[in-house]
Amino acid sequence: MDSLSATNMWWGTLGTVRAFPSFHPARDVKEIQSALERKDSGTLVRILSNRSNAQRQVIANTFQEITAKDLSAALKKVLSGDLEDLLVHLLLLPEQLEARRLQQAMVGLGTDEETLLEILCTRSGKRLQEIAGSYGQMFRKDLEKELRGETSGDFSKLVVSLLKKEATPASVHRDIQALTVSLNGKKADPGPWIDILTSRELEHLDKVLMGVELENGQTVEELVEKRFSGDLRLGFRVLVQCIQNPEVYLAKRLATMKTPLVHGIMVSHSEEDLLMIRAAFLKLTKKSLYSTLQNHFKGEHLQALLAICRSED
Repeated sequence: MDSLSATNMWWGTLGTVRAFPSFHPARDVKEIQSALERKDSGTLVRILSNRSNAQRQVIANTFQEITAKDLSAALKKVLSGDLEDLLVHLLLLPEQLEARRLQQAMVGLGTDEETLLEILCTRSGKRLQEIAGSYGQMFRKDLEKELRGETSGDFSKLVVSLLKKEATPASVHRDIQALTVSLNGKKADPGPWIDILTSRELEHLDKVLMGVELENGQTVEELVEKRFSGDLRLGFRVLVQCIQNPEVYLAKRLATMKTPLVHGIMVSHSEEDLLMIRAAFLKLTKKSLYSTLQNHFKGEHLQALLAICRSED
């Protein structure tokens, strides 16, 4: 199993979006064609937000066969803004969506390091290779080279190690000692932290981090904050959070209610573990994700988000 992909990190039955039981792709395409002609965004939202990703792929393919047109391109002609962005997200394969989010995090001036980290830290090595493949197909660029070009120093080593993560057997005791010793000098040595935290099973890492906390009398997050700096500190902080409580980390990201984060996280986790993220969101903010969305968004865009969220907690 890939690093960071133990079964308790992947709740495959805890998604909010399930396959639509009475699925008739030709009927859906007929309704979508009519809705596109009338610029009826409500019908587009009703259909696309209530089908699984696999079903949406069938709809897109059927639309192409019947009309000789690309459904995403057709949506872009009649929609705009946040609603367009969300519905186009829904039409992408999961690995394509993550590839696009990575590309958007690196395009233009500056780099959105935390979005890079979110994806690299919460996805398994196998999934990341699929994402890298999609990235190459979509943008004609090598994802590893792009990451190296957008980052530097030890932070660059960390993100590349995350991209290429692969679990190797190791001793919990030795890993605890290696991480503890790396903190003892005047300047902390990030090497062992990069090597160990990107190349072990999740269950192993849980034990290692608990051991480091016992050895040092502080939480790992406190140690990271004190002993590292800059992007590397951010990288270790996110990685530790994703090892210990990935759903809490994602809930914190959602709590910002920044539209790109809401779209990216809700769509990419809608068929995997959004129920867990919803529960963490409620515990974290004392408000349900459903009601919080209602307070920040409106119109058909809101209706699409609520359909993905599914229900009040």
